Amino acid sequence: MTNINSIHPAPPPSSAAEAAAYLSQIESLSRRHVSACEGGRMAWRSFGEGKPVVLLHGGHGSWLHWVRNIAALSERHSVWLPDMPGYGDSDAATSADLGAVVAPTIAGLDSFFGVDGVIDLVGFSFGGLVAAQIAATRGKVRRLALLGPAGHGSLRRPRGKLLQWRGAAEAHDEAALGEIMRHNLAMHMLHDPARIDALALQVHIDSCIRTRFRSKGLARSGGLYAALGQTDAEALVVWGEHDVTADPEAVLRVLKDACPRVRTHIVPGAGHWVQYDGADEINRLLVPWLA
Repeated sequence: MTNINSIHPAPPPSSAAEAAAYLSQIESLSRRHVSACEGGRMAWRSFGEGKPVVLLHGGHGSWLHWVRNIAALSERHSVWLPDMPGYGDSDAATSADLGAVVAPTIAGLDSFFGVDGVIDLVGFSFGGLVAAQIAATRGKVRRLALLGPAGHGSLRRPRGKLLQWRGAAEAHDEAALGEIMRHNLAMHMLHDPARIDALALQVHIDSCIRTRFRSKGLARSGGLYAALGQTDAEALVVWGEHDVTADPEAVLRVLKDACPRVRTHIVPGAGHWVQYDGADEINRLLVPWLA
């Protein structure tokens, strides 16, 4: 099998067609797995060999949220990427509760690694809240990294309104859909509009269109600090400097008071989708953290 590290696009994809072809190539290099859960099946992909690290995507996301991190992490680890219930290739969640995402993900972890199998766990945004809940309830998490995690319950810093995209998607109006998604990426996900490249746009479109789980209410309801306080994992929490879902400095002050053992970091110049916006720094941070 071709190693994923050999297919970095140079230059990066400059069109939707090139981005789609690049994502298809990465997909072809993955190993596909399925775990059974109440109500259906959960789709997983894995890359590399070594100690397992599991990456959980955000709301309106999929495993592709990690497209700029898989290669770096899979040099030393087996990297496992699920589509959580209600996202991507996985079947719908059985309810709108957080447990309908957490429980099937734990069941998948137990089926692949055993109930006593120790993993490293990384979660982004809503996936960060899910990861914290898994670490608190399942345990057996050695290192836990949360990137722009949801569930902090504090004020957000919106840049502007998000635009509705479903009408354009249903009408198959690719031009309109692309412009709407580009606007939404600038408002919510990436700080510098110049970083909204063809790959980011393709990932965002593909992931949003196949999202069926509504995470927004859960993401804003709190629970992050309590979950972190219940885990024995070594924890790292990272924010982009310009994350619109929180004021990182304020959140990290509260977090350090609530969970003084947790390490924290802010990535300068990055927005909410920090592992894409600040991919190089995130990869340099996570590789030694997970060693």
